[in-house]
Amino acid sequence: MSGSIHGHQVMEMMLEQGEPLTPTALKARMQAKFGAEARYHTCSAQNMNADELLIFLENKGKFIHCDTGVTTTAQHICGH
Repeated sequence: MSGSIHGHQVMEMMLEQGEPLTPTALKARMQAKFGAEARYHTCSAQNMNADELLIFLENKGKFIHCDTGVTTTAQHICGH
């Protein structure tokens, strides 16, 4: 997939998964869906790789942690 992927798409993918993912599994799913060289952006950041996006989302409080990994909720996805 070419072009920059919005972080919302990653979070929506997490919601579709329906269960927590380890960070490693989440990154693998991102690479499978969007490509290993995909670049990501958000409403306030640009040109991130997968690791940078995951750190960004973590720092913004977008993840919910549990014993088996991380997940998110629709409420964590901004509506603009």
